[in-house]
Amino acid sequence: MAPARRARTRPVLGWREWVGLPDLGVERIKAKIDTGARSSSLHATDLEYVTRDGHDWVSFAIRPAQRSAKGRIRAEAPLVDRRPVVSSSGTRELRPFVETRIVIGERIFPIELNLTDRRDMGFRMLLGRVDVRRRFLIDPGRSYLSSRSPKPGGRG
Repeated sequence: MAPARRARTRPVLGWREWVGLPDLGVERIKAKIDTGARSSSLHATDLEYVTRDGHDWVSFAIRPAQRSAKGRIRAEAPLVDRRPVVSSSGTRELRPFVETRIVIGERIFPIELNLTDRRDMGFRMLLGRVDVRRRFLIDPGRSYLSSRSPKPGGRG
């Protein structure tokens, strides 16, 4: 009989969490953990493409607060790729992808984000299965297990 393997414990995330994107200047943004989505998406507008030292970059505006135009942040990141993404409505769209670091609870690690206009969606950010796989377990019946609301007593 083979020896029993020790189970590695992974942090548990709820179906929504507060996360940070320090390289983009975003201290906190509410993200939906969406294992049905392959890639992670960030609400971004006013995209501008530039070339620096022979490398492609994308500059964009982020509004981390849901249902608010306040707190606009201008960010930029190296362009990793442009790939087709099928939205939840079934529309195929060519989107820019950037790599950045994400902070979830005590963990910080690199992820790829596609940039798109999510103003009509329920969350400004989706964290897709590629970025949570082998890092976290997901409890779809709970929220904010690794983070707290930014406002005392706030519901998020």
